[in-house]
Amino acid sequence: MPAMTPGTLVLLHEPNATAAAWGDLPEALRSYGVHVITPDVPDATGPRYIARASLTITATDPEPPLTLAAHGTAGPLLPGIALAQRAAHRPIAGYVFIDADLPRPQDQTENDLPMPPDWPEAPCAYLRTHRDRSAPTNHDQALREARLRTWPTTDQEPPTTIPQALRNLLTAL
Repeated sequence: MPAMTPGTLVLLHEPNATAAAWGDLPEALRSYGVHVITPDVPDATGPRYIARASLTITATDPEPPLTLAAHGTAGPLLPGIALAQRAAHRPIAGYVFIDADLPRPQDQTENDLPMPPDWPEAPCAYLRTHRDRSAPTNHDQALREARLRTWPTTDQEPPTTIPQALRNLLTAL
């Protein structure tokens, strides 16, 4: 399997959670040679989450290009976080939605979230994990939309682990 292009994978947890929600995923990805950062943005949503995550990313001095990966309701925040990173001259290599909601143009007006007119300006992928199937979600629809957009998608099932499935998607970007 080819290695991920040099750069940094930024794992963004859901708003009102912490980076601890990723469990051992960051360390497992590091064991594959992936440079991973996990900004911890507790108690923030919407534009505040975008601002805090962006400041935390900047403080880590990540190696560009960045691949932004979001879980759950952090998905719609990716365009705003990417906009801040691009303004700081950190190019975006891609986006990965992990059991995540997708950004929608109406998010800009409903939640005052920035949506760059050129989004997505980088490749996107969608990972649906086996853990997501334990509760009813709208991620079936997000996975279908990702497939309709011809994004690389993975519907992860054991024995393939989540880190393996994510690594495979990263190489597909």
